[in-house]
Amino acid sequence: MAHLLGAEALQLEFPTRIIFDSVSLGIDEGDRIGVVGRNGDGKSSLLAMLAGRLEPDAGRVTVRRGVRVGVLDQGDTLDDADTVASAVVGDLAEHVWAGDPRVRDVTAGLLGEIDWDAPIAGLSGGQRRRVALARLLVGDDDVLMLDEPTNHLDVEAIAWLAEHLKRRWAPASGALLVVTHDRWFLDEVSTKTWEVHDRIVEPFDGGYAAYILQRVERDRMAASSEAKRQNLARKELAWLRRGAPARTAKPQFRIDAANALIADVPEIRDPVALRSLAVARLGKDVVDLLDASVSYDDRPVLTDIEWRIAPGERTGILGVNGAGKSTLLGLVAGTVQPTGGRVKRGTTVKVATLTQRLDELEQHLNSPVRVVLERLRTTYSFGTGSKVQELTPGQLLERMGFTSAQLSTPVKDLSGGQKRRLQLLLVLLDQPNVLILDEPTNDLDTDMLAAIEDLLDSWPGTLLVVSHDRYFIERVTDQQYAILDGRLRHLPGGVDEYLRLRHRQEEKRDAAASATAAAATPAPGLSGADLRAAQKEVSAIERRLTKLTALIDAAHIAIAEHDQNDYAGVAAQSAKLQDLESEVAQLEERWLELSDLV
Repeated sequence: MAHLLGAEALQLEFPTRIIFDSVSLGIDEGDRIGVVGRNGDGKSSLLAMLAGRLEPDAGRVTVRRGVRVGVLDQGDTLDDADTVASAVVGDLAEHVWAGDPRVRDVTAGLLGEIDWDAPIAGLSGGQRRRVALARLLVGDDDVLMLDEPTNHLDVEAIAWLAEHLKRRWAPASGALLVVTHDRWFLDEVSTKTWEVHDRIVEPFDGGYAAYILQRVERDRMAASSEAKRQNLARKELAWLRRGAPARTAKPQFRIDAANALIADVPEIRDPVALRSLAVARLGKDVVDLLDASVSYDDRPVLTDIEWRIAPGERTGILGVNGAGKSTLLGLVAGTVQPTGGRVKRGTTVKVATLTQRLDELEQHLNSPVRVVLERLRTTYSFGTGSKVQELTPGQLLERMGFTSAQLSTPVKDLSGGQKRRLQLLLVLLDQPNVLILDEPTNDLDTDMLAAIEDLLDSWPGTLLVVSHDRYFIERVTDQQYAILDGRLRHLPGGVDEYLRLRHRQEEKRDAAASATAAAATPAPGLSGADLRAAQKEVSAIERRLTKLTALIDAAHIAIAEHDQNDYAGVAAQSAKLQDLESEVAQLEERWLELSDLV
């Protein structure tokens, strides 16, 4: 494979610390490299030096002649004076860019719901991120360097981006270097991993799952002082092997070695003990949404939501931006009142919400971290049964990655990730029994995400999570629901099922729009009688699809409420559900055929 870009003996020093000390590495054609490491260890600085945007204090970066390097910055670099069109394709005439398959693919995948002529200044953060990505991806770069590309993107956009990057180049051409805390995304797109730590860049073969295995082996053999970090990695490895076999089936992942390493690692959670403790704290009644609906200015957002939340339930909520996720969580928390139906709340329920803002820290900005926790209580209990641990504020902060020196740091001087961790601790230490997490992974690196997941594993309460981080939501929750067209739908197949449903939903809408446009003109080749017959069949199919949708929703509810120990009964209901979905697929194909005619 041809060499594209290399670095020799790079050194980088900031006023307070040395970031890199004599780092040498290279990027070859076909490389797909994920970059991981703690916040502040130099991941973004490494990309900036390799891209020629940051001059190292010593050493040099060489790029093969003619190689084009494209960079996506972590920050927002768009010009507010531009429109979406000018930001993405510049001054190119429409017939030029519209004739390029790559441009069409990128704009359809990222900008489908954004007005092409809209000014950049009026876009949301998520829309601006999509425009910045589109501007980069419509180009023809040999090397792409992406710094946190999944920030502000929803699950669907992240899945699209992963698929685009996997098929963008032939297997032995082009190169990708990506910094991200999104572990699912890393596993999808990368075949190598660089870990930035302790002034070096350490290479590993494979994506995130393979990297975790090799890191456990490294820590185990070295018997280093990083015992706590090793244990978290081993626990995460156990989940990767037991809970996500599709990931670990990749050739790079040495399954036999993984099994040996996790032989003595218990299950990540004890669901029976956690549920029992949750019932003791909550009783049997938590929050019931009974045919609850919410409308704003006569615009329905949620319709006939039936959801009985159980003690100890751990549920992830999926949906596109604007689908009603925050409204749904507001109903649970009591901050939103239903315009139809009702919400029944248990008498002992205490709900706490970790929001995307940092409101909990406002009153503590000038106080040292240790003092903030000591004001609340002197010891804290985590775990269940014989595994209950009594931790001091200092021990708890250390478990969450704070050093001794940082315990005396005023809250206002903490980094974004440190503030996020402290915010979560304050919420947990208020001892709620229902915890709502709204995008909790913002500003956190992969190690800190593992630490938070470890903390949540021993938290005995009802957990509701909204997150675009697929790995996190699959890791900390036991089931997922989606908001689709204002209704709550259970997802036995998890995130994959959600993406299939959304794809089918978009296909239906596109087909309906095409049919509406075509209805204005007579169909060539069809007689009047044939046209009327086709239109009649289309109407019949649409009625049947509406009925099947209701039957499928009912089947999902029946499976969820059925005794899970009755394997035969669950299997029979699942078979019925598959038959219904198969009929839907056949009818949709026929509907599309007829739509082309009528």
